[in-house]
Amino acid sequence: QVQLVESGGGLVQPGGSLRLSCAASTSAFSIYTMGWYRQAPGKQRELVATITGIGSPMYADSVKGRFTISRDNAKNTVYLQMNSLKPEDTAVYYCRADFAPTGMNYWGKGTLVTVSS
Repeated sequence: QVQLVESGGGLVQPGGSLRLSCAASTSAFSIYTMGWYRQAPGKQRELVATITGIGSPMYADSVKGRFTISRDNAKNTVYLQMNSLKPEDTAVYYCRADFAPTGMNYWGKGTLVTVSS
């Protein structure tokens, strides 16, 4: 069982920045592909970005060039740097850990990001 705890959400004005963190309770952190997902009110949860254990990132088209995913395997933590935020980025952001060989995945409880003036 892997526990994931997100932090860093809050209220920010359009054009502003936030950095989300997700701390994982596993010493095998580097074997997991980590991801950030988000769910806006009334919408389905969607993929934002993922990063493999060796640091290869992938982004949804809607955040390319604005968001950066990174990880620190020594700290068992994955980050999401969000710049040039837009009102449509408002959502609860969730962290997910995936272990492909077994299909196991784990979710955090989410952190709310609100982009509003």
